[in-house]
Amino acid sequence: MKAARLHPWRVTPAEAAAIQRRLAGLVRVGGALPRPPRLVAGADAAYSRSGGMVFAAVTVHAFPSLELVERRCAARPALFPYVPGLLTFREGPALVDAFGLVACAPDVVIFDGQGILHPRRMGVAAHMGVLLGVPTVGCAKSLLCGRCDEPGTARGAWTAVTGGGERLGACLRTREGVRPVYVSPGFGLGLEAAVETVLSCTTRYRLPEPVRSAHRFAALAKEDFEERAGEDGGVSGSLSDDGRR
Repeated sequence: MKAARLHPWRVTPAEAAAIQRRLAGLVRVGGALPRPPRLVAGADAAYSRSGGMVFAAVTVHAFPSLELVERRCAARPALFPYVPGLLTFREGPALVDAFGLVACAPDVVIFDGQGILHPRRMGVAAHMGVLLGVPTVGCAKSLLCGRCDEPGTARGAWTAVTGGGERLGACLRTREGVRPVYVSPGFGLGLEAAVETVLSCTTRYRLPEPVRSAHRFAALAKEDFEERAGEDGGVSGSLSDDGRR
């Protein structure tokens, strides 16, 4: 999967925010997926102990079985500072590399992070959706902006998250009696379709299985990298397999 080169990554925080505002005009949300998905991917990132390296993982799963088909991971120095709302500029280069290794292109990608539920409507799912040109969903564990009521306790209950007079996301209960997650469309689909995608990929746990799988693989890549090479901010690399090991 090849990402479009729409902006540089080596920028200041002020420049990054300006890029987000510009890219927000390219986001297209609304409606359902063009067809039922055959492959669903999850994406997440982990950091080395020092915070100097970022490990981005993408796992691709058959749908609806959620069987693992492929997983890829790439490592890059984390050159951009930690700034809430600008994490894509810290993790984006490694995510682009990881997606560049993916052979089985997914029909939709769920990111551990925000979609348009973001101060500039440009969370990681929206940003990467614009670059990759595929439908994306943000599924976050915490609320970055907006307000909402607490949903009912039953699985599948949700309330709208609003901000600036817009309906930006959903506070969704994925397991009965468990804390909700915050779902928002990133690119290429609407809120109801984003909620449906997350619920259909959530089994026994709070987070959807593709995101959990990507989280585990990013952590594995980080541990493997640190065991082999130690901390080295000038080294980048990748780890991948076809999902069978």
